[in-house]
This record gives sequence, C-alpha cells and structure tokens, in this order.
Amino acid sequence: MPESGKVDEIKGRVEEAAGALRDDEEQRRKGQADQSSGKLKQADKKLSDAADEVKGAFKKIKGAFKK
Repeated sequence: MPESGKVDEIKGRVEEAAGALRDDEEQRRKGQADQSSGKLKQADKKLSDAADEVKGAFKKIKGAFKK
C-alpha cells in the first residue's frame, strides 16, 4: 500500500487542478493544503526512519565496546 503522505499529496494535486478548472479558489486552497499535509507526513516518516538508523548505529557501537 502506498504511503498515506504520498496519497494525500496526489489527492491534493488533483483537487487543486479541479479547483483551477472550475475557478473555485476554495477548492484550490484545499488541494494545496492536502499537498502540504502529504509532504509533511512524508518528511515525518523520513525523519523517523533516520532516527531509527541512528539508534541502530549507537547500539552497534555500544555493543562493540562491551566485547
């Protein structure tokens, strides 16, 4: 299943485009907000993954000193 952040970003692009076609400023802004939300979710996931990698690296280092 795709990441929910990417889905939100794509949904936002579609909604923004639909708003532009219909000349509906509120719908365009809603689409832009969905895109931003999706990008934030993706950045949060990347940050969380990076933190997990750092934790793993520290555990390896700590284990090396115990030997």
